[in-house]
Amino acid sequence: MSGRNVVAVDQSSSGTKAFVYGAEGRPIASVGIAHEQLYPRPGWVEHDPIAILENVREAVARVVRESGVAPSSIAALGLANQRETVVAWDSATGLPLYNALVWQDERGSPYCDRIKEGGSEALVRSRTGLVPDTNFSAGKLAWLVENVEAARAALRSGTLMCGTIDAWLVWNLSGRRIFATDYSNASRTLLFDIAKLDWDRELLGLFGLEGALLPRPLPSDGDFGEAAFEGFSIPLRAVMGDSHAALYGQGGFERGSAKATYGTGSSVMLNAGESAPVPPEGIVASVGWGSGGRVCYVYEGNIRSSGDTLRWVGQDLGLFRDFDEAEALAASIPDSGGVYLVPAFSGLGSPHWAQGARASITGISRGSGRAQIVRAAIESIAYQARDVIAAMSAGGANVRDLRVDGGPTSNRFLMQFQSDILGSPLRVASVEDVSARGAAFMAGLSSGVWSDEAELAALAVPAAEYIPSMGESERAALIAGWGKALERTLYGI
Repeated sequence: MSGRNVVAVDQSSSGTKAFVYGAEGRPIASVGIAHEQLYPRPGWVEHDPIAILENVREAVARVVRESGVAPSSIAALGLANQRETVVAWDSATGLPLYNALVWQDERGSPYCDRIKEGGSEALVRSRTGLVPDTNFSAGKLAWLVENVEAARAALRSGTLMCGTIDAWLVWNLSGRRIFATDYSNASRTLLFDIAKLDWDRELLGLFGLEGALLPRPLPSDGDFGEAAFEGFSIPLRAVMGDSHAALYGQGGFERGSAKATYGTGSSVMLNAGESAPVPPEGIVASVGWGSGGRVCYVYEGNIRSSGDTLRWVGQDLGLFRDFDEAEALAASIPDSGGVYLVPAFSGLGSPHWAQGARASITGISRGSGRAQIVRAAIESIAYQARDVIAAMSAGGANVRDLRVDGGPTSNRFLMQFQSDILGSPLRVASVEDVSARGAAFMAGLSSGVWSDEAELAALAVPAAEYIPSMGESERAALIAGWGKALERTLYGI
């Protein structure tokens, strides 16, 4: 071990953040760099993979410099990344063959529909724990090889390398020596057998991806090589999907521990233990992480629009200047006045899995104004998380406690409403960027900075707790109203 500090990178949908963590489990310094969101057509969402790579390099170099710690004092680097977003590149040139297709991108829908219509949905679900949905990677890759000539040519010539964002970053940061991903990211592609912990040839065939070069799947605490930066290098000793890293960073090591991460979208995740589970209806199963020779599995519900809903209401509709104003507007009225916003901007994720749905605002009257719409937008985040937890519970999963993280947790109105609509307490993480902390924890554990998960759990102390104060009848009425708004959105009734 070369030191007692750890660098963590959180490469998210909106940008890249890098942190230096000390042995006490708190960040010493941080740097954030946003990247451009590309929307070439309705339903298409892209990122520039070269820009993301450059941002990771710059963010790490800057955070090490600004922290004042010597590179020799850094034991390891941990990476948490946006999941399902895929990159295809040519092994001969090392260059991307197209922009990265982001998890929100809908181009995979027809390919997933073919799987369902062909009768293979049960096969996919039994091996991957997922449902054939455009949210996951395989349909996006199928679109690439069918519609991008350069990708099609690379597949024919055997030079098509493809993977989630972490694989692209690992390959480049290691000087193109290591082509690997971790179990958690691999399990979000629709191509990975979560029981065998390996790529499935039959699933590759279903999506027309035979011959594609896929990264070697490793445990989350695997050896991902030396990540090189200008003037120094760091052993890359942890890779995790960002939502998995968030559960780990929350100390959710025990079966039944659950977390909700609020970001561009949201992820509600439950530790399901060490055996590959059969998920409840509307819920998916993934590999949570592999560490210390053991594998943790998780149940999850993915919500496609959370923070993005607020950005739409604030930036595109111009209803508030900043999130403080949004919170004040929501709190300025006793309720939404029957207004519900269902944010199906790119369909609905778990537990509905409605790919073609589109957003709606219902219940507007002449007395409705911007405060009601803003409040409905904030409340939609909590309603969606509640739907996922209800589906988990209906399937027999025991949600012991809920820990929450992400930027929107600073919105006190949202946190109280989330607790109220769930009818249970929730605990807010002591750091906003808990995915980065999870990556730091995994890298530090694998490199000897910390000794075991018990030590990590002691570092993951919550900053605040919210207790429900809403009466049962009011809660039931609000949930019923949300259900009717969903029905109108999904079925036009």
